Amino acid sequence: MQLFDSHCHLDSPRFAEDREGVIARAKAAGVTRMLTCGGDLPTSQEDWQLARAHPGVYAAVGVHPHEARSLLPADAPDAGDDDRAIALDRRALTELTELAAQPQVVAWGEIGLDYHYNFSPPAVQRAAFRRQLQLARELDLPVVIHSRESDEDVRRLVDEAAPDLRGVLHCFLSDQTMAEWALGRGLYLGIAGPITFKNVRHLADIARQVPPDRLLIETDAPYLAPHPRRGQRNEPAFVAHVAEKLADVLGLPVDVVAQRTTENACRLFRVS
Repeated sequence: MQLFDSHCHLDSPRFAEDREGVIARAKAAGVTRMLTCGGDLPTSQEDWQLARAHPGVYAAVGVHPHEARSLLPADAPDAGDDDRAIALDRRALTELTELAAQPQVVAWGEIGLDYHYNFSPPAVQRAAFRRQLQLARELDLPVVIHSRESDEDVRRLVDEAAPDLRGVLHCFLSDQTMAEWALGRGLYLGIAGPITFKNVRHLADIARQVPPDRLLIETDAPYLAPHPRRGQRNEPAFVAHVAEKLADVLGLPVDVVAQRTTENACRLFRVS
């Protein structure tokens, strides 16, 4: 059985002491492929280096909504709520674009909007998201989208983008409306550890309605460890628990779910 962890963060400081062991344990658990996703320019560079060093590890580069303010020039004026008036740092975007052109980089992300924490101002998040969607489309890269308490704006900004934009709503926890919109846009849904949580029952109902060729599995490691590892540091090896729960939800053998989700991820990210 081969598994593809379609979203993790191997650059995380929480892996600093045993990163090589984390990767080795994943491969020993049948996780033959992993996508490690950047959150800003430095972590994107680190993820690219990890992908270069480890066969089966691929990189996504981009700026997470929490870090959107890192794309502002040092002397940027306060643009208030007008995200279209915000000028982003051309140097940082150029460096990201050059990094995204490397062969080990197969996606642009993690990008999107997060109105729960607002670590970056919402207008800055929207400006960064809009521009990164454009750059990903210009490079013909799929996008890895984060949405938390921001579904309406995510839908609006993606709908403004090119109609053939490819991508995935990672760690999907939204509602049926968001799922139907995403599928209508040709996007994939990434299923992570929360599908194993007793208090996230709606996710199983949504997963049953998703076409089998649109589902991915992921860990979002080191976050959101699945049951029975909940409360521990998550790592890519634990994607096997997500596959097992999804198989139970769908009434399928786990090896069928593993094969389908691996094929789906390989198709989206254009890897073999």
